[in-house]
Amino acid sequence: METHPILALAPMQDVTNLPFMQVIQQYGGPDYYVTEYFRVHADYSLEQKILSSITKNETGRPVYAQLIGQDIEALVRVATELQAYPIAGIDLNLGCPAPVVCRKDAGGGLLRKREQMEHIIASLRDAISGKFTVKTRVGYESHDEFPDLLEIFKRHDIDTLTIHGRTVTERYQTPIHPECIRLAAEQMKCPVIANGNVVDVDTGLGAIRKTKAHGLMIGRGAIRNPWIFDQLRASFSGQTPRTIVRADLLGYIDQLYHAIAAHAHDFDPSKHVNRMKKYMLYIVQGIDDAFEHRIRRVTTPEGFHQTCRDFLDNKEPLPSRPPEKSKLFCGFDALR
Repeated sequence: METHPILALAPMQDVTNLPFMQVIQQYGGPDYYVTEYFRVHADYSLEQKILSSITKNETGRPVYAQLIGQDIEALVRVATELQAYPIAGIDLNLGCPAPVVCRKDAGGGLLRKREQMEHIIASLRDAISGKFTVKTRVGYESHDEFPDLLEIFKRHDIDTLTIHGRTVTERYQTPIHPECIRLAAEQMKCPVIANGNVVDVDTGLGAIRKTKAHGLMIGRGAIRNPWIFDQLRASFSGQTPRTIVRADLLGYIDQLYHAIAAHAHDFDPSKHVNRMKKYMLYIVQGIDDAFEHRIRRVTTPEGFHQTCRDFLDNKEPLPSRPPEKSKLFCGFDALR
């Protein structure tokens, strides 16, 4: 039986929450989800907002709970607590490049503390009876660090290794280093998932071809184009992916607007418009400069919806890719 590459939604803090998961699943969705990260520290209690992505998730797809932190005792305690919930497994974040996270030697910052990082991996593996996965970058300062990091991962019984193909200091501003992911795919006993710079079918196929990974994790590209998972599945099966028009995108934005509003506590129209801008800044890339200009400045629901209708209420095909040198997407042409 032919198997296709695995497809996952990349977790993005304050973006890939429960309502977003529910909306994107209606467009085909990934094969599995990963929660926003639980920020674990000594006196940490599970955040109900993130926990709802597990307990109230009706997508029908597996959900992994992601942890971030560097306190081993606290990480083990929270991992143990989470195993009482209907999770597919627990994921350790070793890739977040946010300075506030790295300064605390968590996320990508742990790549500088390899002894501590390995101790965390070993301790979590011992504490987790089900699946234990890791998401990493290819180094902190340089991708030349990756072979040494890979040796650490190989020493432990990880169920899936997801690799964002940039270093921590590269953040999101460069092409990925596919050779690092390919090295892991050749040497790890578990599936290796490639992450970074997949924005459409061509870049997704290119990422698989260049990395030999077992699948793809997509974040920004999926916010901009929620059809990307089904488009890739069609391509894997030798079918022609569906062409998306502007009116399709208008429907997606409207659905997302109402889904997120329904989950808001003490709904405030102006705050909700600002919340939607977190998604819209990815969605508008490559459509019209004037669209981005106006959407950044709207303050009311009426202005928001009118702006979207002005630019999207027609059957014009959408560009499949954002601009190569946009503020939020860059370097992806190297995968084509």
